[in-house]
Amino acid sequence: MEQDINITIIDREGISHTIEAPTDMAMNLMEVVRVYELAPEGTIGICGGMAMCASCQCYVLSNTLLPEMQDDEEAMLSEAFFVKDNSRLGCQIQMTPAMEGLEVKLAPAE
Repeated sequence: MEQDINITIIDREGISHTIEAPTDMAMNLMEVVRVYELAPEGTIGICGGMAMCASCQCYVLSNTLLPEMQDDEEAMLSEAFFVKDNSRLGCQIQMTPAMEGLEVKLAPAE
């Protein structure tokens, strides 16, 4: 059985949360944010994690090696607001042991 990993999420209010995320439940970062209620309900993961809304956009602050961005994520970010060079969609970042130490900041909702 895999173990939990420690990640840090800075919410939209600027508050840093270091949490344990499970790696054995096939969860992505957007789902972890929802489970820990780090964003108001209805403001993150609006499309259900299909890379179609960018409500889970975050800025990756750590040097964590992430999976390569797929075409649908890249296309969504090309249309999103507040995009930076380190923007990724949380729904596309799976919680795996390789994500240990991941640090992200949630992008503004509006």
